[in-house]
Amino acid sequence: MAARDDLHEVLEVVRFQADGCARAGSPLYATILDGVAADLRADGICAQLLSGRGSDPFGSALALRLLGAVHRIVLEGRAPQLAAHYPSAGGDAERPGVAEAFLATLEAHREELADRIDDGVQTNEVGRSAVLAGGYAEVARSTGLPLRVLEMGASAGLNLRFDHYRYEIDGRVSGDPDSPVRFAGMWQGPHRPDLPERFEVAERRGCDRNPIDATSDEGLTTLLAYTWPDQMDRIDRLRAAGRVAERVPVVVERANGPDWVAAALASPVEGVATVVTHTIVLQYLSASDRQRVRATIDTAGRSATAAAPLAWLRMEPAGDRAELRLTRWPGASDEVLATAGFHGRPIWWEPAHEA
Repeated sequence: MAARDDLHEVLEVVRFQADGCARAGSPLYATILDGVAADLRADGICAQLLSGRGSDPFGSALALRLLGAVHRIVLEGRAPQLAAHYPSAGGDAERPGVAEAFLATLEAHREELADRIDDGVQTNEVGRSAVLAGGYAEVARSTGLPLRVLEMGASAGLNLRFDHYRYEIDGRVSGDPDSPVRFAGMWQGPHRPDLPERFEVAERRGCDRNPIDATSDEGLTTLLAYTWPDQMDRIDRLRAAGRVAERVPVVVERANGPDWVAAALASPVEGVATVVTHTIVLQYLSASDRQRVRATIDTAGRSATAAAPLAWLRMEPAGDRAELRLTRWPGASDEVLATAGFHGRPIWWEPAHEA
C-alpha cells in the first residue's frame, strides 16, 4: 500500500506539470507527461524510476527534473529516436509517437537517469530579465543612484547581465541596442514600464548552490536541458545570452542563499541602490530558509538611508502567473509592479507604473 500511495503522489505531480506545460505553450511536454502518467498507472519504466520519490518536496519539480535529464541525453546526440521529435535537436514536435520514444529512451538509459533525476532544476530563464527590467528602472529612477544588484539563486548569472540586453517598447529602445538578446512584443495591455535608455550598474554578483558557467559547453548544455525543447524562442535567446556572457563577466559564488544574502547585507553601502533579487527561487528553499531571507532583508532595510537605499525585487509564483513585487527602504513601501508568465512572456504592467 505504501508503494502505491507513493506513486499516487508522483502521479499528481506529473499531472500538475502536464497541465502547466500545456498552459505555458509546450504541447510536446504535455503529451510526454500524459504518457508518463499512463506508464505510472501501468507500473512501467516510470514507476520503476520514480518509485520512492512521492515524498520529494513539491517545489523540487520532480517532473521537470526527469524531463531535463532526458533532454540532456537528446542534446548530446545519444537518443536519436527521441531527437526526431525535439525541435531543439532538429526534430519535428508534431511527429507522432513522442511518448513511446520517450519511454524507450528511459529504458535505454535507466541507470544514468536514476542518478540524473536527483540533479536540481537549473533554469536560468533569460526572458525574466524583461520582467525585472521594469523593477530596476523603478529603483534607479526613485533613488537617482547606480544599482548594486545581488541575485540569490543566480544559476549562470544570465539575468545579472540584464543591462546588456535590448528592450523594445512601443518604438523606444532601452539597454544595449546592439545586443543579440532582444525583447519585443513582451508586454500586453495598455500600460508599459518606463525604461531608461541605459541602465547604470555599479556592481553585479550572485550566488547559487550549484553555479553554472554559461560560457562552457557543459554549462550551456545543462541550461538548455532544462529549457523546453519545442520553445525555440527561449532556446535561441538562451544561446544568445551565452554569447553576451562571454564578454560580460559575472561572479556567481557557490553558497547557501540565506547565508550569502546575510553577508552581502551586513553593512549598508552608500552611493548605490542595493537590490536583492531572485526569480522562481523561493519554492526551492525550506520554510525556515525562506523566513530567514525575509528577516535578513527586513533587518537590513531598517538600516537603509537615502544615501544607501535597499530594494527587494522578486519574481515568484502567484497562482497561474508570476508576480513582480518590489519592497523599498527607507520607508518599507511594498507594491506589485507586474504579473507575467513564468518564463517572462507575456508581461502585464500595473497601471500605477504606466510610462
